[in-house]
Amino acid sequence: MGDYRVIADRIAADIASGRLAPGQRLPPQRWFARRHRIAASTAGRVYGELVRRGLVVGEVGRGTFVRAAPDVPRGRGLIERATAAPVNLELNYPSAPGQSELLAPSLAAVLRPDVLTEALRPAAATGTAAAREAAAALLAVPGWRPDPGRFLFTGNARQAIAAALASLVRAGGRVGVEELTYPLVKEIAARLGITLVPIACDAEGLRPDALTAAHRTASLSALYLQPALHNPTSTRTSQRRSAALARAVEELDLPVVEDRIWSFLRPDDTPLAAYAPGLTHVVDGLSKRVAPGLSVGFLVVPEGRAETVAAAVRSGGWSAGRFALEAAVRWIGDGTVGRLVAAKREDAARRQRILAECLSGFTVRTDPHAYFAWWELPAPWRADTFTAAAAARGIAVTPGTAFTLAPHRTPNAVRLGLASAGEEELGWALRVLAGVAREGDREGQGGQ
Repeated sequence: MGDYRVIADRIAADIASGRLAPGQRLPPQRWFARRHRIAASTAGRVYGELVRRGLVVGEVGRGTFVRAAPDVPRGRGLIERATAAPVNLELNYPSAPGQSELLAPSLAAVLRPDVLTEALRPAAATGTAAAREAAAALLAVPGWRPDPGRFLFTGNARQAIAAALASLVRAGGRVGVEELTYPLVKEIAARLGITLVPIACDAEGLRPDALTAAHRTASLSALYLQPALHNPTSTRTSQRRSAALARAVEELDLPVVEDRIWSFLRPDDTPLAAYAPGLTHVVDGLSKRVAPGLSVGFLVVPEGRAETVAAAVRSGGWSAGRFALEAAVRWIGDGTVGRLVAAKREDAARRQRILAECLSGFTVRTDPHAYFAWWELPAPWRADTFTAAAAARGIAVTPGTAFTLAPHRTPNAVRLGLASAGEEELGWALRVLAGVAREGDREGQGGQ
């Protein structure tokens, strides 16, 4: 529905005119909804749109605040462009050179009248036999090949996460997550009435002892984790740790939702599902491998769970479109996805080199193959003030608070998405941010 964008436009106009000043706090979303006579969910979309545009920043436990308006010197090429449209290091959708040209031939085949007739029919949660075989081949890695008979399909990976959790956890239930977790999982949990419980991690991933302790304190219904290139830190759960986690979840009889959406960048990582197949629900998709505009989410479920999870997919309205399934089968079968993945691995490595050059000397957690980085800011910067300072220079970054659950444990860090900006823009933005970080004594004192 487009109405929320109209409301967001009004707020944006108030910010541009100065009626809403930099640093001013917006009302809580419930109050905003009542004032504008809209649903709370619509208010959430308005605030999300304002965040996406780089106009406001939210911090858990404090609220949503107007960012400083962009004020960047003109006449310097990319800087001039950034004033008109911020360099967005919040979004993170990789795109390979020539991507559309690679994808088009397979789509042309789907548009043949005989194929299109089938492609426009409704799709079951179990997809088609061809889709199950193609997805199984795509996700197979050394040490693990999923059973095609255990596949379900959704519109995207986020919907696959929602379906898995909805099938496992009743309203009011508790789900363990890494202490820094994927922000949209927080939204999914809120909609499902689920409480997320942060579990301590270390350099090898989520700690089994911390998981066991949390479960014994108050029973968990499930565990959600990202062992392959964890977002936002890029941590890779070691094979030793995966084996230990498998033992822990089996002892606790605790179902797992394993998010592998970035795993295509590190195909040498054996999933947790290989160690605990009877408990692990694997989530993956095409949005990062291919493109977000025509995506499919994959969900590999343990034996005996397919019908229960499929019911959750249907009740949530999360089934994949048949057209997208048909396109995916062709893209996988003719090698298009494989070529895109190879190109994006090379692209990620180039962007990591740009990151290393521009942020040399700072504390940055990342992986040489990842499309994002976790930047622990130097004192006296705080995540919210640094985010606002970056926005003032036409650069959008994600404050660390977006990934936390405990309002009183807010990391002084930001996540940098490396995928969406052009390489030249990325280099410019990172150099500007490095300069901002070094100006902390002047800019950051306002946040203390």
